[in-house]
Amino acid sequence: MALPPTFLDELRLRTPLPGLIGRRTRLTKAGRQWKGCCPFHNEKSPSFYVYDEHFHCFGCGAHGDAFAFLMRSEGASFMEAVERLATEAGMEVPKPTPQARERERRARDLQDVMGAAESSYARRLRQPEGAEALSYLRGRGLSDETIARFGLGWSGAGRGALLAELREEGIEAPQLVEAGLMQAREEGRLTDLFFNRVMFPIRDRRGRTISFGGRILGDGQPKYVNGPETSLFSKRRSLYALDLAREAVFRGAALVVVEGYMDVIALHQAGFGGAVAPLGTALTAEQLAELWRVSAEPVLCFDGDAAGARAAGRAAEVALPLLTPEKSLRFATLPSGEDPDSLIRRDGPRGMQAVLDAAQPMGEALFGLIAGPSLPEKPEARALIRNRLMAAAGAIPDKALSAEYRRVLLDRFFAQSRRPGLKAPPRHARPVPDEGKVREGRAAILLALCLRHPHLLPEVEEPLAMLDFPEGRLRQARDAVLAWLPSAERLDSAELLAHLANSDVAVDVLRRPDLPPGAQPDATPAEALEAFWQFFGFLRGESELVEDLRLAAVQLTETADAGAQTRVIRLAAALDALRRGEAEEPAEGA
Repeated sequence: MALPPTFLDELRLRTPLPGLIGRRTRLTKAGRQWKGCCPFHNEKSPSFYVYDEHFHCFGCGAHGDAFAFLMRSEGASFMEAVERLATEAGMEVPKPTPQARERERRARDLQDVMGAAESSYARRLRQPEGAEALSYLRGRGLSDETIARFGLGWSGAGRGALLAELREEGIEAPQLVEAGLMQAREEGRLTDLFFNRVMFPIRDRRGRTISFGGRILGDGQPKYVNGPETSLFSKRRSLYALDLAREAVFRGAALVVVEGYMDVIALHQAGFGGAVAPLGTALTAEQLAELWRVSAEPVLCFDGDAAGARAAGRAAEVALPLLTPEKSLRFATLPSGEDPDSLIRRDGPRGMQAVLDAAQPMGEALFGLIAGPSLPEKPEARALIRNRLMAAAGAIPDKALSAEYRRVLLDRFFAQSRRPGLKAPPRHARPVPDEGKVREGRAAILLALCLRHPHLLPEVEEPLAMLDFPEGRLRQARDAVLAWLPSAERLDSAELLAHLANSDVAVDVLRRPDLPPGAQPDATPAEALEAFWQFFGFLRGESELVEDLRLAAVQLTETADAGAQTRVIRLAAALDALRRGEAEEPAEGA
């Protein structure tokens, strides 16, 4: 039995070719593709390229998909290759049962029904009954070549007209119902789903028609109607024009997601062949997965109004749990009142290109989507926004990427928080300190604390070592202190200073006039420890402290260790001290 095409398509999608072929020959990244020496003939210069769904050797001509690779490299039969890849992908090969044969036959039948319907609609567009629809499309600036390329058509005005025409090809009403082209009304009467509408074929990623969308002429509602869910068509998994966009992206075009059929078609005609659109719904996780199979960083292009901002926010919310270091998004915003179709007609392709060139990376756009154009005045409102920023970063499963988003979002938040609502500097505002000098001063104070009170070192050795100390003398002195600790007989300040006798930096930091009370010789151990964690927090930064505290809490939960509990307490204190000090601009060197 021939296997269902839908099963084979899904198996191909679940079998990354670079991983499969990389077991046989070493591959290196070459743009969006991979290349290596061909495993099928001896060569010294790589001429073997691996793409998303196929491989090709420009030396010997070997070409094919994952099944072909196993058949050629291991001598497997087609079914052996399918069974092996299905096992690795966690899929079950359909059994040759009567029910499976019937499903396969019906799927083939539905494909034939869709093809016949598309031809029927396209013919009607060129007949007298379709004159108004054809005039509408040409009035929107579409060429005959574009109309033909997208298979646009006219449904006809009469109900039952499609069935009457397709019966001549042996297609009956139950098939049209199953294909989503007819539906039952009152008393079981069947009627066409589409009438008096311009027809837009919806195709799968391989170019096979799986459903239709229809736009009414005039002011009727709903303006657009999509076909229902069928065994061929899943709205949440499909993207309009993905079959055409895949080829364009392969040749270098940007993958751009817009909102409607006409936007996509106008973009393709203007040279933006990577345009696609969801089908009347918000972008779904399944559609994002389809997009990332084509491009690592698609551009989501939304209208510049409140509805566009809401759509962008929903898309970001769906995308966050799916982000990886290799998969992200960019966000482009159209001028207010414009969509891609109207912008191209007004400003031409250059106007649209300018919008795409200004697209923001995900992290930058995310801050604006959550915080808006400016932070509010009220502390409670700012705290709410900060919590939302933290939650957004926390939704990313990759820990390193999540930490980077947290750092970027909070850095921008605090940069805006320092002067909320100010449109100009105050008359007697002090100059903004040099951040490098501020950081160097805090590092010097932290070092002074360790020199005065080396009894702190066993508890703070690990956090002291992880800090990104300024390059130069301060870092060298810090490293020397850490190197002294394992061999020290007594944790005494005099002995530590004697060990650093050749380092003038120790003398310099202890003479600083801005040392806090905790760095004085007569400070209590508690005062010294509190000062250490306060300045550790200033140097570490809030986003890193938050992540440190989270990991420490996880360790405490797993081990119930007293040291882990102490670490949680100290990090929480450092974070609290940092947040209490955020409202003030630090003095230079303090």
